[in-house]
Amino acid sequence: MKIAVPVETEDTRVAATPDVVKRYVAAGADVAIQTGAGADSRITDQAYKDMGATIVASAAEAVDGADIILTVRRPSAEVLGAAKSGAFIIGALDPYGDREGLQAMADAGLSAVAMELMPRITRAQSMDILSSQANLAGYQAVIDAAATYDRAIPMMMTAAGTVPAARIFIMGAGVAGLQAIATARRLGGAVSATDVRPAAKEQVASLGAKFIAVENEEFKAAETAGGYAKEMSEDYRKQQAELVAAHIAKQDIVVTTALIPGRPAPKLITAEMVASMNPGSVIVDLAVERGGNVEGSVAGEVVTVGPATIIGYRNVPGRIAASASLLYAKNLYTFIDTVLLDKEKAFAPKWDDELLTATLLTRDGSLVHPNYGGTKPAAMAASAS
Repeated sequence: MKIAVPVETEDTRVAATPDVVKRYVAAGADVAIQTGAGADSRITDQAYKDMGATIVASAAEAVDGADIILTVRRPSAEVLGAAKSGAFIIGALDPYGDREGLQAMADAGLSAVAMELMPRITRAQSMDILSSQANLAGYQAVIDAAATYDRAIPMMMTAAGTVPAARIFIMGAGVAGLQAIATARRLGGAVSATDVRPAAKEQVASLGAKFIAVENEEFKAAETAGGYAKEMSEDYRKQQAELVAAHIAKQDIVVTTALIPGRPAPKLITAEMVASMNPGSVIVDLAVERGGNVEGSVAGEVVTVGPATIIGYRNVPGRIAASASLLYAKNLYTFIDTVLLDKEKAFAPKWDDELLTATLLTRDGSLVHPNYGGTKPAAMAASAS
C-alpha cells in the first residue's frame, strides 16, 4: 500500500503530519511526501523522513502508483493526471460546488471521499474535519478581531481610571461559535451570543456568556428531535432581528459563524446594523467564502464600512496551519484506519461501511453519491437499504 501527500497549491495546511506518517508506516504503508508539503505548517522534509516517509520532487512522483492520496483541497490537474485509476483521494473536496471538478475526479477513475460529508454520529467524531477546523476558526476569529481592535479587551482597573471590557457578540453557537465565546472570555471580554436553537442557551451560559434571543413559546419549540433548528415564523424572525439589531449597536466586536451546507450563508448583519455600531468596531465574518453573513464583507479582504472594520479572511483555519494540520491529519488517519484497512492493516476498503457510503463521491468513473446525481454501485446499494 502506498500513501501520497502532494503539496497543496491553494492552502497552507497539509494532510499528513510526522505523527500520522509514523502510524501509516507502522501499518506497512510506503508514504511519499512531495518536498515542501509541510513547509507552511512548520514541518520539515527531514521530520517526515525521520518517521519513515520518502521525500519526492513532484506531485506526479508522489502520487504515481499510490493507493491513497491525501489532500486538503481538491486535487490539482497534475495530481489527477498522475493518479492511477482506482486510487482513493481523501480530503475536503467541496462537494457543494464546481460539478465539473467532481466529474474530473470521476473521469480520472478516482474513488473520491469528501470528508465534509462525514455523518454526525458518535463513531465518526474523531473523523469530523468540519468540527476540528471550525473549532480553530472560532479561536482565530477572536484573535484576529483582538489584533484589529485598537483598544484593550479585558477590563483594567488602574490608579488612573478603569478601562471597560470590550463587548463581544458571537452570532451562532455551533462549534466555531462556542470556541469563539470561550476565547473571548479568556481574553477578558464581556461576551454575549445568540443562536436559533434553544439547546444553545445552556451551552452559551456554561461558558460564562449572556444569551440573546426572543425566548417565547415558539423559540422553546424551535428544535427538531434530531437537534436541528425549525423554520421560524415571520413574526418571530422580525422580533429576533429587532433584538439583535439593538444589541449589535452596543457591541465593540461581533463574530458571525452561520453556515448552511450546500447553500449561501444567511445574511445576519445588514448595512444598517453596521452603520449603527460605534467607531472602531470590528466584525469578523467566518462565512465570507460562502457569500458572507455580513452585508459589505469581502472575501479575502479587510474593509472599512462606515464606523466598522469587517474582516473577511479566507481559510481561517489555515491562518494557524500548524495546529489545523495536526487535527486534520488525525481526522484522515482515523478514517483510513477504520474504513480502508483490515485488522492486519492491509488495504481493504469496507465498501458497505456507513462512513464510506456517506462520504464517497466518485467510484469506477461515475459520480456515485445520491446527492450529486449518481447511482450507487451494487456493492454499496445493499448498505443503503
